[in-house]
Amino acid sequence: MADCIECGAAVSLHDSLEVGEIVDCSTCGAELEVIATDPVDLDSAPELEEDWGE
Repeated sequence: MADCIECGAAVSLHDSLEVGEIVDCSTCGAELEVIATDPVDLDSAPELEEDWGE
């Protein structure tokens, strides 16, 4: 378990968590990126940017 950085709710995590993985907060819906796994550290997931075919 880790705390959501947006709302503070507990985020349920699975055992095979990897750095760079995106997890969702079931309380507020925020997308969080796993920054570290031992101990687990979460940050806001980067927004996807449109490339407009470039």
